[in-house]
Amino acid sequence: MILIKNIIKSLFLIVLSIQLSSCSNEFLEEETFGEVSPSEMTKPENVERAIISAYSVLNGQIDGASNAYNSPDSNWSFGDVTSDDCYKGGGGTGDQNNIHQMEIFNTNSTTIDIVRKWMALYEGVKRSNEAMRLLNASTDFDAALKLQRTAELRFLRGHYYFELKKIYKQIPYIDETAVTVSDYAKANTIFTSDELWTKIEDDFKLAYADLPLTQTEKGRPTKIAAQSYLVKCYVFEKKWQLAYDATTEVVTSEYGLLDDFQNVFLPENDNSKEIIFAVQYSINDGQASNYNGSIGDRLTAPGGPFYSQYGFHRPSQNLVNAFKTDTNGLPLEDNIDVSSNDNVDPRLDITVGRPGIPYKDLGILYSESWARDLATYGAFSPKKRIVSAKSPFYLTVWPYVNALNYYIIRYAEVILWRAEAAVELSKLEEAKGLVNQVRQRAANSAYVKTLDGSADASNYRIQTYNSPWTNQEAARTAVHLETRLELAMEGHRFFNLVRWGEADVVINNFFAIEKAKRSHLTNAVFIKNKNEYYPIPQSYIDGFTPGTISQNSGY
Repeated sequence: MILIKNIIKSLFLIVLSIQLSSCSNEFLEEETFGEVSPSEMTKPENVERAIISAYSVLNGQIDGASNAYNSPDSNWSFGDVTSDDCYKGGGGTGDQNNIHQMEIFNTNSTTIDIVRKWMALYEGVKRSNEAMRLLNASTDFDAALKLQRTAELRFLRGHYYFELKKIYKQIPYIDETAVTVSDYAKANTIFTSDELWTKIEDDFKLAYADLPLTQTEKGRPTKIAAQSYLVKCYVFEKKWQLAYDATTEVVTSEYGLLDDFQNVFLPENDNSKEIIFAVQYSINDGQASNYNGSIGDRLTAPGGPFYSQYGFHRPSQNLVNAFKTDTNGLPLEDNIDVSSNDNVDPRLDITVGRPGIPYKDLGILYSESWARDLATYGAFSPKKRIVSAKSPFYLTVWPYVNALNYYIIRYAEVILWRAEAAVELSKLEEAKGLVNQVRQRAANSAYVKTLDGSADASNYRIQTYNSPWTNQEAARTAVHLETRLELAMEGHRFFNLVRWGEADVVINNFFAIEKAKRSHLTNAVFIKNKNEYYPIPQSYIDGFTPGTISQNSGY
């Protein structure tokens, strides 16, 4: 009874906030419940609710405020704004100035986004741990299902810790043995970086062992999702042989590339064969304030006659230039601003809103007049993950969210991880073939057309690599570039630059050129061996005896 009382005490806030924020339509049918007696908590139906609560913070929404944009699951601010892919956007540098400080690498340990992201991810850890404890304490829960649900919770905890590790580097680790509030007050020096990675890997390995190959309820992880996340751990750790070997099961599974790149990002295809694991969004489902929608991305609406005028997450000129191709349809990489006569990769106009190019299926050309604060942030807007204003999956009133899931891992990314590993293992021709799979899909996709549908909207030209890959450095560069083009505006760029060891050079080179175009970057500088990671929140440090928590280098 003491054990159950302790569980109930630490779970109290969870059960009060168990309204779902990110689960599938099936999950969303669950009713909110308040405090219940200890004897009731281990009933299977209540354990299931606690498990659902661990899913419910996947989208970064952890309280009654609509500011998940400070802790977005898509990492648009943490992974794109801090890279060469995009600018903050919005109404100038004073609008969400905290994100502007992230953009110019002037963050500190009290920046609201730094604090909120930490809180959201550790809330996910806590809910996973507490649900696991309840599950273990339940004597009535079906034994076979208990194994599966435990595996799901391990997967979720692995995800939350992976995000914490890649953002904050040296983090406190708390597992399901924690019972009281004090058990969660752990120093971040107990485990080394390698030991933390091992713990994260172990969660995905154990999840893999007991997860099914398929799930009837979309949004729950599968065996292949756990294997794919394990690959992601390995590539971040540069364990290339392990990464290569682990991708084999994924690339021979039922998952695969959709035929058309543009179709990947339609809400009706949210759980297609390309999507290995995603945060499940929905709108108009009865949830207060539509918090089950893309609440963390609600500031990224592009403006214009169909959308709200928030105008954040604005693609950079550098990103647009990266899509230029030569006469052979291969990347040009000259960083000269794209003109109407240039050849471009067709993925450009699926990823970015450009003046004079039709926007979605709205029957209108995108115009620079849509851009909020055009003088500061330029004319381009996000497009890939924006849902058509004509779609029933888009909410045309506040909070202007949509039901396009956020894809944590998609199959194209696994192909590119395998290509990375192949390059590092000197399997250069295999790496070329893998990159060509992604490029061939882009080439075969439906291109954006003029408004009357009579012609391509731009000079689209893309081809696969045909010459042998014989130089490892050139092959590595090609894989990294393909990763940028394929995953642009999906929140991955900064973290990839860091793990590739390229962040300081790429970002400072970006600043050197962009400062002449964008005055808001005048004071921007990336400091090597500091800005690869974000600071540990001061509010966490202040809860300990001075010297207990190790702050990241440079802060």
